[in-house]
Amino acid sequence: MSSRGNTRLIVNADDFGFTRDVNAGIVEAHRNGILTATTLMANGAAFDDAVTLARQNPSLDVGCHLVLVQGQSIADPSRALPSTITELIRALLRGKLPVYEELLAQVRKIVRAGIRPTHLDTHKHTHLLPPVLDAVARLAREFRIPWVRRPFDFGIDRGARIEKSAFALGMRVTRPAFARTLGELKMTDHFAGFQITGTLRQSNLIQTLERLPEGLTEFMCHPGKLGPDLRAAATRLKQSRELELAALVSPEVRSAIERRGIELVNYRRLNS
Repeated sequence: MSSRGNTRLIVNADDFGFTRDVNAGIVEAHRNGILTATTLMANGAAFDDAVTLARQNPSLDVGCHLVLVQGQSIADPSRALPSTITELIRALLRGKLPVYEELLAQVRKIVRAGIRPTHLDTHKHTHLLPPVLDAVARLAREFRIPWVRRPFDFGIDRGARIEKSAFALGMRVTRPAFARTLGELKMTDHFAGFQITGTLRQSNLIQTLERLPEGLTEFMCHPGKLGPDLRAAATRLKQSRELELAALVSPEVRSAIERRGIELVNYRRLNS
């Protein structure tokens, strides 16, 4: 299949800083594969390791992966964050979670570590919730971080679980309000990866690349290595991270990108 025009792709890994195993996988996917960017968790157990790796790999574009679900608070380290989306919604309705203050503390920690974030996204897409999106937009403006994730998958991924595809479709009803809140802040034209989170393999990654629309797309992924830290971590994404890493460094995937004439870019380059 030939290129359909100006087709650019940002391959962005979530969860930088989650564990050292995840960090190692992200760096390998960047050095040896197609990964161009990542987002850093301020409350990740391997935050310091991620910062060191970011310094050692200056071509890796780093943003903020803002966390309101799982792990400890940065604003108040004695307090745990809600453990599920349902608990987060309850906390928001009851006014029990100072969202802006928590996310501000996370961005400040990342900036003070010497990282100049170029983009923002949220763990488990919590910025789909209006109070969270308001805080994210405010922080993006205050810290002059121009890009915020557009978390709406284009199309339906064949082979994705039915419930994932249905949820992706349902998310789209929030797009008009989402765009109004962000205003002048930047989003990619398209987004992909949500529906195949946990099931990303070489085959469906190539399928996604073959039908990539013209314009700028962010592809979300979760590579990693299944070492002892990841095995012990509270996440359902364990073995799947190694399989994602294999897909991202696959020569066949690289060939698909070249065949389509897709240009790999990152947010930092787009800002320059």
